[in-house]
Amino acid sequence: MARIAFILLCHKDPEAIIDQARRLTRAGDYIAIHFDARGGKEAFEAIREGLKDNPNVAYATKRIKCGWGEWSLVEATLYAIEAAEAAFPRATHFYMLSGDCMAIKTAEYIHDYLDREDVDVIESFDFFESDWIKTGIKEERLIYRHWFNERTHKWLFYQSFWMQRRLGLQREIPEDLQIMIGSQWWCLRRRTIEWILDFTRSRKDVMKFFRTTWIPDETFFQTLVRHLVPENEIKTRTLTFLMFTDYGMPVVFYNDHYDLLLSQDYLFARKISPEAKELKKRLGDLFAATGVEFQISNEGRSLFNFLTGRGRDGRRFAQRFWETESTLGRDRELLMIVCKKWHVAKRLVSRIKDHSDIPCLEYLFNEENTNLPDLGGIEKSLEKRTRHRRAWVRMLFDYFDADKMVVCLDPQGIELIRDFNADRSGTRVLEIDCEFTDDYLAGHAKRTGLAGEQTPEEALQRLLPTIRADINHESDRIRDAEFDHYERISQSSTPEENARPLARFLGIPEETAREIVSMHYLFSD
Repeated sequence: MARIAFILLCHKDPEAIIDQARRLTRAGDYIAIHFDARGGKEAFEAIREGLKDNPNVAYATKRIKCGWGEWSLVEATLYAIEAAEAAFPRATHFYMLSGDCMAIKTAEYIHDYLDREDVDVIESFDFFESDWIKTGIKEERLIYRHWFNERTHKWLFYQSFWMQRRLGLQREIPEDLQIMIGSQWWCLRRRTIEWILDFTRSRKDVMKFFRTTWIPDETFFQTLVRHLVPENEIKTRTLTFLMFTDYGMPVVFYNDHYDLLLSQDYLFARKISPEAKELKKRLGDLFAATGVEFQISNEGRSLFNFLTGRGRDGRRFAQRFWETESTLGRDRELLMIVCKKWHVAKRLVSRIKDHSDIPCLEYLFNEENTNLPDLGGIEKSLEKRTRHRRAWVRMLFDYFDADKMVVCLDPQGIELIRDFNADRSGTRVLEIDCEFTDDYLAGHAKRTGLAGEQTPEEALQRLLPTIRADINHESDRIRDAEFDHYERISQSSTPEENARPLARFLGIPEETAREIVSMHYLFSD
C-alpha cells in the first residue's frame, strides 16, 4: 500500500501546522516540514515541541529564508525532501503541500488512488510551446539571470533585467534539457525522488542555471522529472485543486465550499481560508473516515468560469467580490505611515525595506503612478483603489503572501485611516511630525495648484499661514482620533528617541529601528 511522505513548506501559524501534521500522519503517512527561517526561532520551537512525540515527523536538513519566485523555494523543498528520504525508508510517494492545503478525500481513497497507477503526477508542459504562462515575462525567466526579487525589490529586478537585455547578456540553456513548466504541487514516486537527489549532486551546471531563473519552482522539478523519467510514467496534471481569479490571485475556499471540493477529481485543495474553521474541521474528520464513496462531477472550474464570465458581461448573480463588505483578515496587520511630506515617508520606507522583510507600498491612495504589482487592472485607477480599499489591500496581502504590510497615507485621508482601523485586522499608525518652512509651503502650494509660477509674492505670503494651519489641523485630527497603537516620530527628536516608537510600530528590535532612522537626510527637504 502507498505510504506518503508529505513535503510541507510553511512560514506561519505554528498551531495550524501542528494540527495539519497530526492529521496527515494519523493514517500511517509521514511529513517533512520546512518552516521558513523568517518565521522565527520561537515559532519553530513551538512546532517541534507540539510534535515531539510523533515519530512520523521530520524537519528539513536546513532552514532558510524563502521568497516568492526565488530559488530559495526550490532549495527549501530539496532540504525537506532530503530529510524525508533519509528518515522514512518506507515512504513510496512524496507529495508537495503548503500550509494552506487540506485533503478533500479520505486517506483510504488517496492511498488507493496512488496504488492504482505506477506513475509520477506532475504538471509538465513544454516551456516554449505551451501557453501555460498567461501574463508577464516568459523566456526571459530563463535566458537572463535574476538576482533580485520582483516583489520586494522591483526596481532592482527590472533594472538588472533591462541592463542584461541592452547589453545582450543572454545565456544558454543546458543543452540536454527540455525545459518544462507546471504547477509546483506534485506527487512523485520514491525512485524518482532518489534520481532527482542524485542529479542535483552530480549536475552542478544545472543547479547553477536554475539558481538564477525566475520562479524556478514552476520549472525545476517539472524539467528534471521529464528528463529522468520515461514519458509513459508521467501523468501531466496536479492532484491539488486550485483556481485563479482574473487578477492572478488564488481562489480561497470557505465553509460553504465543502460539497464543491469533495466532488472534484483531486486529492487536496488549496487555498483553504484560515477563517474557515468549520470547513477545516469537516475535512479533517473526512480524512480519517473509511468506506466513503465520492461522486466526482468535477464542475468546479467550469462553474467558476461561467459565473465570472457572466460578471464580465454585466449579468452576474451577485456583486463582484470587491463590491461586498470585505476584511483584510483577522490575523493580518496593516501598518500605516502618515506623513504630509511624501518624500520623507518614502525615504523611511526605503530604509524599512533594507532592514526588514515587510512589504512596503508608497502613497497607493494618493499617487496614480505608485509602483504597484499587476493585479488585473484595478491597480491602475486611484478611484477604484479608494472605493474598494479593503478588498484592494487584501489582494495586496495575498499577492505578497504576508501577514504584515506597510502603506503610506497622506494625513488628509483620515477617513481611510478610520476605515482600516475599524477592520477586524490589526492596525498601527505611525505619524511623522515634520517641520514646514515657508519655502516648503510655497512649493507645496504650487504643486497642489493653490498657486502658480506667476502668483505674486505678496499673495503667496498671505496664503502660507492658511496652508500651515490646514496641515496642523490634519495632524490634530489624527491625534484627536485616539487610534489604538498610535506612534509618532518627529523631526525635532533624536534618532534614539525616534527608534523606540518605530520599533513598536514595526514590531522589530530597537537596535534595528535605530539603524533605520539614523539616516542623516531623512527629514531634509
